[in-house]
Amino acid sequence: MKYRLCGHSGLKLPLISLGLWQNFGADRPYRTQEAIVHRAFDLGITHFDLANVYGPPGGEAEKNFGKILRDGMGAYREEMVISTKAGYRIWPGPYGDGGSRKAIITACEQSLRRTGLEYFDIFYHHRQDTEVPIEETMAALDQLVRQGKALYIGVSSHDGARLAAADEAIRARSLTPLTSLMSRYNLLQRQDEIDKWPVAAEQGVGGVAFCPLAQGLLTDKYLEGAPPPGSRLSSELTGGSGDSAMRENIGRARALNKMAVERGQTLAQMALAWVLHHPVIASALIGASSVAQVEENVGAIVGMEFSADDLARIDAITQVQ
Repeated sequence: MKYRLCGHSGLKLPLISLGLWQNFGADRPYRTQEAIVHRAFDLGITHFDLANVYGPPGGEAEKNFGKILRDGMGAYREEMVISTKAGYRIWPGPYGDGGSRKAIITACEQSLRRTGLEYFDIFYHHRQDTEVPIEETMAALDQLVRQGKALYIGVSSHDGARLAAADEAIRARSLTPLTSLMSRYNLLQRQDEIDKWPVAAEQGVGGVAFCPLAQGLLTDKYLEGAPPPGSRLSSELTGGSGDSAMRENIGRARALNKMAVERGQTLAQMALAWVLHHPVIASALIGASSVAQVEENVGAIVGMEFSADDLARIDAITQVQ
């Protein structure tokens, strides 16, 4: 494994990180979850990403990860970067989501109890909340650092304008600076190259790319057939614009797969290597339902070189000018 500094901070992240968004809830065998985490750590993946809503049900992924730590992995706590997030609805009522000080501080306390941890390495505000002043949200994250409940802070799924506003609030009030911006970024969804990554680079914030494999579309899973019409994956990849857009994405995935084979990689490995080629990206956050998936994805780090012709070919396939 190789490691990169996250933005202008001193925090080093592995090129490949493991996210527990799916496959770590009550619907999956605990021993499978444990095996995935153990193998990931053995391969040098030291960053494990959670959120208070991950499950199902919400909170279950944090509980299961906490059990994995108690069952032996906790001996390596100092070698791990463990992150979690708050912002999406986790319980009924006015304080169960959002970016208020009340919601963020309460959510962090609950996540600490579920995992059994004393602190998180990174605590994220999970989504934009334009109802709450950005100054309040950044002050709440700063409070977590000052209380020793988080070492670093970040935001997830914030657009460039919101990221710029957060930076302005931080500077005006001498708050803890943001270390990380987590955002959806892959070969088929490249909007962040225009809106977010330039702002992050200017501010010295490191990028962590989630869904780098487009939830499976940039693997061999759908090369012979598209996901069902109207499915969540289909909607997220097409913006709800229908089956024709999905067929176009399948066609792009097939063309990219041909290129990957020529490079001696799987499509997933090339997709991850390409995400990591962007200078602002510190780590690509994968999901996994098996040990084999983790092993394949870590293989991306040995094929990260792209020539100018390679990049031009990818731009042509993904229709980026």
